[in-house]
Amino acid sequence: MNGPDALVGVVLVSHSKAVAEAVVELTTGLAGGGTKAPVAAAGGTPDGGLGTSSALIAAAARKVDRGAGVALLVDLGSAVLTVKAMIADGDELPTGALLVDAPFVEGAVAAVVSASAGADLAAVATAAEEAYGYRKE
Repeated sequence: MNGPDALVGVVLVSHSKAVAEAVVELTTGLAGGGTKAPVAAAGGTPDGGLGTSSALIAAAARKVDRGAGVALLVDLGSAVLTVKAMIADGDELPTGALLVDAPFVEGAVAAVVSASAGADLAAVATAAEEAYGYRKE
C-alpha cells in the first residue's frame, strides 16, 4: 500500500438506490470501530428509478479510490454487464478496479471488514468470494 490512507475502496452496485445504501450502512456498522475502508453506494438510475448507471458507478468508484484498488460488488445480472463493460472500456473506473464475484450482502460485509483491516485488493476479493460458502444451518 501507499501510506495509511491507501485502503481498498468498495463500491456496492444495486438496481435500487435504497438497497445499495442500506448495505453500505450494514457493512460500515459491522466493520467495527477504528479505521473503516471507504465504501459507497451506486444504486439505481440518476432519476431515482430502478436500474444501473455507469455514471453513478464511476462517481462512486472515484469517491472511494485511495490508491489500493476498488472492489465492485453487484446485485444482479445487468449490473454485472455494466461493470464488465466499464472495466473493458478502461476509461471510466480507477486503475485497479475489480469486479468481485460474491453474494451481494455477505460478500459486501466480508469485503468491507477485510479492507478496513488493511487487506490488499486480492485478499478483499477472496474474502468476499468466500462468502458463497457461508452456511446458515
